[in-house]
Amino acid sequence: MFLKVKTPVFIDHLTFQVGELQKCLLKAVLRDDTGLVCRGMETEVEKDQQELDWNGLNDLPYGVYTLEVSKGQDEMTMRLVKRV
Repeated sequence: MFLKVKTPVFIDHLTFQVGELQKCLLKAVLRDDTGLVCRGMETEVEKDQQELDWNGLNDLPYGVYTLEVSKGQDEMTMRLVKRV
């Protein structure tokens, strides 16, 4: 696993623990429970970077989301919950 969400419950931002030791391009999409894309992020992860924050999620409605993250050919998905 090249990326780990610090906690699957969020309020206004997500914090990722980066398991990648090389510089890479990271793409992430946050979908609501109907499959609609709510947010997208594309960022360059620096060599030896240990954490990454995705801010600006405060205005999303509360509920269950699916996070899809890709790095080159590697992809992963996980379920997250936005709470009060």
